[in-house]
Amino acid sequence: MAAQIMERDCRSGFKTRPCMAQKGGSMGFQKGGGGFDRGPREMHKATCSDCKKECEVPFKPTGDRPIYCRDCYSKRKNEGR
Repeated sequence: MAAQIMERDCRSGFKTRPCMAQKGGSMGFQKGGGGFDRGPREMHKATCSDCKKECEVPFKPTGDRPIYCRDCYSKRKNEGR
């Protein structure tokens, strides 16, 4: 019965069962990595909108939004700060 005592969720503040991650338990999360183990992602070839180099992205590009390689994405991300 003690395990079912309602307390604040460690992330959202909603009342729920005790947060297993905070208590050292496991709820499908890997230590340090977070997220669920889904196996390797399917990568799709794309062309960077800035440098025009071929790169791979973890989603299927539809052509309606720009795609950036890792280097160009990092540059754009850091420019916004």
